[in-house]
Amino acid sequence: MKICLIGVTGHIKYVLNGVRKDKDSRIVGIAPGSPREKIEKIYHLLDDGIRVYSDYREMLDELQPDIVTVACHFNDHARITVEVLERGSHVFVEKPVALTFEELEQVKKAHASSGRYLAAMFGLRYKPWFMTAWKSVRSGMIGDIRMLNAQKSYKLGLRQEFFKHRNTYGGTIPWVGSHAIDWVYWFSGEKFRSVYATHSRKYNKDHGELEVTALCHFTLTNEIFASVSVDYLRPEQAPTHDDDRLRVVGTKGIIEVREHKVFLINGECSGIKELPLLPEEEIFFDFLKQAKGQGECLVSAEESFYITEACLRARQSADEGKVLFFQEESCRKA
Repeated sequence: MKICLIGVTGHIKYVLNGVRKDKDSRIVGIAPGSPREKIEKIYHLLDDGIRVYSDYREMLDELQPDIVTVACHFNDHARITVEVLERGSHVFVEKPVALTFEELEQVKKAHASSGRYLAAMFGLRYKPWFMTAWKSVRSGMIGDIRMLNAQKSYKLGLRQEFFKHRNTYGGTIPWVGSHAIDWVYWFSGEKFRSVYATHSRKYNKDHGELEVTALCHFTLTNEIFASVSVDYLRPEQAPTHDDDRLRVVGTKGIIEVREHKVFLINGECSGIKELPLLPEEEIFFDFLKQAKGQGECLVSAEESFYITEACLRARQSADEGKVLFFQEESCRKA
């Protein structure tokens, strides 16, 4: 499989790790996807012989890749994804897939008529602690899910200029919060019915329109409730860049993910039990296998679009300060 990279702003290591595991695939070209995007920072991670372009359209025309990864500035994700799908390549795209509902509909339409695969970069599903917790929940260890609490906490550091503007960044809920919103959907297996969210730009250390705190309350089908907490206030002295946590409450027990570990308490445990972790897997390796007809990626195009919609609706709720409801068709269980 021939792979081209458009942009390197997002989680491009998913791609590099997946390609290393697949002897039948190789990266053949790289180009920026956004004006003033710097791609030189990953040259040292690439194999010799990869062609570098200044125009991604020229790269696509000349190399005719099987798969294209889109990971440029966030406001360009949707437009470029549509172009790539129309040219006949599979797309592995950084989230958020789109920054507006109109853009999202354009991507969905292009995908539906393309016959190609698409997945957003929800690679945290594949981390051992989340995969272990998910499979434990699916096996019935905590009974029926009734509530979820998800947390994403990042160090702010010094962000690139495009992060400082809503029209290019898109908001902290769609960028940082999307992972946590994905966990809520993935673990619960339910659909979103409504959301009330808030966010704030206070204390963002001169980062313009970037929100540093956000909180979302979701109501899902089957009367399941979920909270998503997002912040950029993790101290610079903290040992890790991020602090991801998930608490899933069921009728027979509770499972928690924190500090890259999984903890379970239920009727069969005497106290809190730490679960052994499953081996780490790679999202892009799964996507490669799907493109070759050898498997199925854990993240589907439909899920990628649905989580994007949930993020945009939560952002809209925070902007407008009111509860927003999902369309009835979207609320029906998949």
